Amino acid sequence: MKELVIKILKKALKEKGVSLKNEEIDRVIETPIPERGDYAFPCFFLAERFKEEPKQIALELRKKMGNPPVMEFEAIQTIGPYINFFLNRKSLARQTVWDILTQKKNFGKINIGKKKKVVVEFSSPNIAKPFGIGHLRSTIIGNSLANIFEFEGFRVVRINYLGDWGTQFGRLIFGYDKFGNEKQFRKDPIKHLLKVYVRANKTRYDKKSREWFKKLEERDRKATILWRLFKAYSSRDFKKIYKKFGVNFDVHDSESQYNKKAKKILKELREKKLLRKSQEAWIVDLKKYNLGVCLMEKTDGTTLYATRDLAAAIDRYKRYKFEKMVYEVGQEQKLYFRQLFKILELMGYPWFANCIHVDHGLYLDKTGKRFATRKGKTVFMEDILDKTTKLAKREIQKRTKNISKTELEQRGSRVAMAAVFYGDLKNNRSKNIVFDIKKFVSFEGDTGPYILYSYARASSILRKTKNKDKFKVYDLEQKEVDLVKKLSQFPGIVFNSYRSLNPSIIANYSYQLSQIFNEFYHVCPVLGSKEEAFRLALVEAFRQVLRNALDLLGIETLEEM
Repeated sequence: MKELVIKILKKALKEKGVSLKNEEIDRVIETPIPERGDYAFPCFFLAERFKEEPKQIALELRKKMGNPPVMEFEAIQTIGPYINFFLNRKSLARQTVWDILTQKKNFGKINIGKKKKVVVEFSSPNIAKPFGIGHLRSTIIGNSLANIFEFEGFRVVRINYLGDWGTQFGRLIFGYDKFGNEKQFRKDPIKHLLKVYVRANKTRYDKKSREWFKKLEERDRKATILWRLFKAYSSRDFKKIYKKFGVNFDVHDSESQYNKKAKKILKELREKKLLRKSQEAWIVDLKKYNLGVCLMEKTDGTTLYATRDLAAAIDRYKRYKFEKMVYEVGQEQKLYFRQLFKILELMGYPWFANCIHVDHGLYLDKTGKRFATRKGKTVFMEDILDKTTKLAKREIQKRTKNISKTELEQRGSRVAMAAVFYGDLKNNRSKNIVFDIKKFVSFEGDTGPYILYSYARASSILRKTKNKDKFKVYDLEQKEVDLVKKLSQFPGIVFNSYRSLNPSIIANYSYQLSQIFNEFYHVCPVLGSKEEAFRLALVEAFRQVLRNALDLLGIETLEEM
């Protein structure tokens, strides 16, 4: 129905001499309080163009609209500088429920992408370190963004770009050579390597660490064997985590793949007169763009991740000819990505403008401080999932009697994933979050388990009936209207989330939709009522839309809690 509102406004505006795209009109439309209609179009932004009062513009536009189609609208009124649209409640309910039940998993899709390619790089943990809380946000947000792009019609290439090269690996190899214990390593490779890394992370070991990394770049046999061993164990652990998350990648790239190509980048930068020497190292000077300097090669001749990232970006464009390339990486890298994209521009690659850094805030501990791996102050993802699952199972057992062990495990795992994913995604991605598992796992309030419980409640209603009658829309209760209106908003919600690259819009919508459904459930009897057929269809429509929303967040639903 919003599409019809946009169509009517677009025609009236054109008659008044203004051509606006659908998206531009959509961006301005507001949702007023119920007594002022279903949609409102403010005319303030047109005042300067027409040199008229917004109230007068509203009156003129309304006049050009003529009589509204009675099947869709009860009224279109001007209220001061606003044009307010009052939808026909029965038509809205009938059309919305019908669209949802016929389109099913496709409800809400807008084919904006038209099969163009979008590359999304996300997660990208460092090898030889535990998959900890530091990479959780990138994994969850990046996965959701990839889902949203796909839903909107793009062909998505999901890339996990492993950090497996750089001076830190020289430090790790040195640390293992000096402090490593093979027996402890075999027992628990990643945790032992973390201890080794923390011990080696002292200023007095900097020189030795650099020497070992130079050996690695020169393919020293011992350094290479250890590096490959660390990488193999890390990959094995990462796969376990991703499987639990239900997160998949199309491509597994790594920094080491671009080490040789990084040398070619240095040559290209020299040829294009972008490289200059500074204190025996090679840099690109970006000061005139207020971006400082970007180091490209160290004094000992070793490359840096910036050089490798340039090589990777150029290689990806050659491979995929992408429409957009999204880097889902923490906000602390904002300056770095501005430098990277500026260098690509200076190198003469016009597609630099299609590269986007989607930043996120940090997870903080309960004291408000960040987790730091180099000091050994980290949280292992495996431990987080175990603890979350235990809490979820405890809550499930309070509510469900005689549940089998297998079923408890399955439900507990799914509720735990919903708790962690939603606990992250409900927040604006750029904000820091205090990581609090107990709050995430609560079955009450703004949480993943609460949303899953709402879905399971709807499923329970549908299991109790065999009614297959075609629905008829009677006079609607206000709670029915509220639920229908919320369901009808889903396509716009997904579009806004896509446009702003912010899954929190969908996450918050999911919670609000669940709240409205629960209010409807308490006020409007479904089974045995005169309106049973319609209300059952409305419950099924709610289930479908909520499932579509949660799929975009990477959250699986549950039929029973």
